[in-house]
Amino acid sequence: MQKLDETGMKRKSIALRRDILTMLSRAGSGHTGGSLSIVEILVELYYRRMNIDPREPSKRDRDRFVLSKGHACPALYAVLADLGFFPREELWTLRKLGSRLQGHPQYGLPGLEISSGSLGQGLSVAVGLALADRMDSLDNKVYCLMGDGETNEGQIWEAAMTASHYSLSRLYGIVDFNKLQIDGFTCDVQHPGEFRHKWEKFGWHTVEVDGHDFQQLSKGFDELDGASDRPKLMIAHTVKGKGVSFIENKAGWHGIAPKEKELASALEELKEQEEALI
Repeated sequence: MQKLDETGMKRKSIALRRDILTMLSRAGSGHTGGSLSIVEILVELYYRRMNIDPREPSKRDRDRFVLSKGHACPALYAVLADLGFFPREELWTLRKLGSRLQGHPQYGLPGLEISSGSLGQGLSVAVGLALADRMDSLDNKVYCLMGDGETNEGQIWEAAMTASHYSLSRLYGIVDFNKLQIDGFTCDVQHPGEFRHKWEKFGWHTVEVDGHDFQQLSKGFDELDGASDRPKLMIAHTVKGKGVSFIENKAGWHGIAPKEKELASALEELKEQEEALI
């Protein structure tokens, strides 16, 4: 798979946002804000870093990606379709009866490692995958993307402690720190406190980056790659609803899809962003 340069990555992010918004609008429901906030993270992983092959999605030595914040699956679906794991036309069946693309990922779709839905469980699954791969003498990596609100769940911290105990140095946690969850700002619902310090105390090597800046994402993952003795965590500061001005930083877009006029307005904004890259 040909790797994209930074301009190509930005163009790809805009194109993916276009597909995310379109599929959500056609479905009439879904999680817009949290899908848009993770786009650059997925582009960095899938188009620059991960060892994957759409022609052989179950190859034994593949890198694995766990979307713990499963409600953001429209972003992952858009990436997998773009890479050829399944036909792009299938995107427009999102949330339809009988579709493989449901509102939370269902195992069986090429490119998906697990079903996910109940928040807080993904990191535990990733820990299990990393342990199993070690037992099988595989040298692949396991990435797990979580939401910041999701870290309210105690199971996240049980998994964090377990990963540290077993020194799972091939495990990468990523927190989409967009500072909003379904009930409002994360600091109001349950303040995260010294968030990075907590992970470090649990024995993780941590970095903090701007989750929409490809240079920072690249540098952050490079640093994590160099930590060979323990699990790694990236705190990616993002904007919920990134890329569409009337969606950005709005908690109300957690479970709302754009209507026809809103979609047209959003797509026009993305067109302007694309033209600005020329």
